[in-house]
Amino acid sequence: MSAAELRRARPQSVLFACTFNAVRSPMAEGVGRRLFGREIYFASAGIRRGQLDSFAVAVMDEIGVDISRFRPQTFEDLEDASFDLIVSLSHRTLEFTRTMAVEALYWPTLDPTAVEGSREQRLETYRGVRDSLEARIKDLLAWRPPASV
Repeated sequence: MSAAELRRARPQSVLFACTFNAVRSPMAEGVGRRLFGREIYFASAGIRRGQLDSFAVAVMDEIGVDISRFRPQTFEDLEDASFDLIVSLSHRTLEFTRTMAVEALYWPTLDPTAVEGSREQRLETYRGVRDSLEARIKDLLAWRPPASV
């Protein structure tokens, strides 16, 4: 498949959804934006509005993505609900998206807030979730590194 065909086959807008829009979905949105810039529109939402998680902010900062100003939102808060693809990161959002007329995927994703341990152990869990999301996004959207000049 040529690069032009690949770009046409990709969704042009992707919504990542999780329960509170406070950890997994903002991380996925941030990774998507870092990888694809303005080539694909990324957003995220939750069933309920949570509180942005400081560990998520910290591990995203490690890869150069600032989500510190991100404000969790619900599906109702979205300015535009027209997405080519919704990726559900929790089972609860999968049930919610089944009623929507859009292609939907389910990526069961560990909720790192449920893991206990030292600060470093918890950060390692968050990093694992971040890195797993990045690998899945790259695979799903056929990401290729920019050509060297």
